[in-house]
Amino acid sequence: MNNAVAIRPRNKSRSLAVELVETLENRIKAGTYAAGARMPTEAEIMQEHGVSRTVVREAVSRLQQARLVVTQHGIGSFVSATLPDEQGFRIDRVDVETVFDILNVLELRVSLETESAGLAASRRNAREMAEISNAIADFADCAAKGGDTVEADFRIHLAIAKATQNPHFYELMRHLGTTVIPRARVNSPQLAKEEKGVYLERVNREHALIGEAIERQDPDSARAAMRVHLTNSRERLRRAAAES
Repeated sequence: MNNAVAIRPRNKSRSLAVELVETLENRIKAGTYAAGARMPTEAEIMQEHGVSRTVVREAVSRLQQARLVVTQHGIGSFVSATLPDEQGFRIDRVDVETVFDILNVLELRVSLETESAGLAASRRNAREMAEISNAIADFADCAAKGGDTVEADFRIHLAIAKATQNPHFYELMRHLGTTVIPRARVNSPQLAKEEKGVYLERVNREHALIGEAIERQDPDSARAAMRVHLTNSRERLRRAAAES
């Protein structure tokens, strides 16, 4: 391993998609593609920009997520009739490509989610506690079956943010999405030099400790457990980056 990117090589198609998104987004915002107008077809975009159908579809998907484009199946894609307001803060999947990118997100999460856990312990109700517990149980079930645990992992953290009863914590986590889970971008068990099952079991023990502190309404312990959980991930990545 010669550099951090080698842990998760940059996907050429993804990079081309980023460039295409920027071009199409600029045309939409400049009015070249008018609000409500039909977008060029996939074939037209492929020919003009010299990219594959996969790149075009990924770019259009990202424009849909940004609410700049709507697609009517069987008809085509259209510029949104009303464009969304500019967003000041955003972290997209394409912005989290390397170990160093993930470290930056984890540093944000340590501050954000440590307090989130403490507030959740103080404010959670029975329904919110059940959501947290169910997500932790689903993580364990997915891990035992060898399935993908990323979605369940994200649901745990999103449920904790929701339990703060402060909508800003929830909305920020929801906006970040599964990008906040390092395993969505890198092979975390490999970085930790552990067998996947052992790694996931340890991660979920950390989740369980956070959940137990929230359940007994112990803010200090909840903050401490969340900080340990996130700093463990951060330190593993730091070591991997240092060794690369």
